[in-house]
Amino acid sequence: ADILSRPEQVAMLPDLSAGCSMADMANLTRVEQAWEEISRVLDPDEQVTPVTYINSAADLKAFCGRHGGIVCTSTNAQQILAWSFERREKILFFPDQHLGRNTAAKMGIPLDEMVVWDFDQPFGGLTREQVKNAKMILWKGFCSVHQMFKPEDIDRFRAMYPDVKVISHPESSYEVCQKSDYVGSTEYIINTVADAAPGTRWLVGTELNLVTRLHEQYKHQGKSVHFMSPTVCMCSTMFRVDPQHLLWQLENLVDGNVVNQISVPATEAGEAREALNRMLAIR
Repeated sequence: ADILSRPEQVAMLPDLSAGCSMADMANLTRVEQAWEEISRVLDPDEQVTPVTYINSAADLKAFCGRHGGIVCTSTNAQQILAWSFERREKILFFPDQHLGRNTAAKMGIPLDEMVVWDFDQPFGGLTREQVKNAKMILWKGFCSVHQMFKPEDIDRFRAMYPDVKVISHPESSYEVCQKSDYVGSTEYIINTVADAAPGTRWLVGTELNLVTRLHEQYKHQGKSVHFMSPTVCMCSTMFRVDPQHLLWQLENLVDGNVVNQISVPATEAGEAREALNRMLAIR
């Protein structure tokens, strides 16, 4: 928010411990090291477009800005990958491997042209030939909530309710998305369930609170909305932004106190803004 804000605006976070464990799996040191290692076998600034998911640190957005890259969301990921491939032959996608894989597969890119860069291994755990031959270099990051969903969860539910419609977020595994009837962003999931015919049954692979909200919102229409996994895995960091912390922050504002301000250094913000503006320019 601070990157795109006007000079008179202030960005704040109700709880500074709130964050995203997936975003933390990619940091600037690791990404720069990967870029340097990739440069040993090809020219990344000529051949590789860095693409970062919006769920990432400001300095990674700045990295993409410096290197001709771009930011994506789960809604526009396919358009962003298409834009990226028009400019360079390969993509380094971080931090979420699954969004990158599912989006690329939807575009017809074979799985054998995608490799996973393991940041804990020398040269990503890959050979030089694997990097040379890959179209998608996927960072070994993931959302722990969406990895709770398994293909067998879908099989189990379909055995009980053959008419169920399955919809999943693309942060889920490739196998889960392949078994789903629909795959899309949070907004897409909300709109699809909202537009569905009364009396339909839905199995949803995304964050529990959203699924619960959809269930309550549409049960009067006879729609049954179910959480995909029998195991509950909450996003503990996201839930730290709660009404209590928000109220505390608002009360401080009323008293003239700005607390937990988020400030991105000017140079970093400028480079990150380049990557964000490239995304915003794509329709």
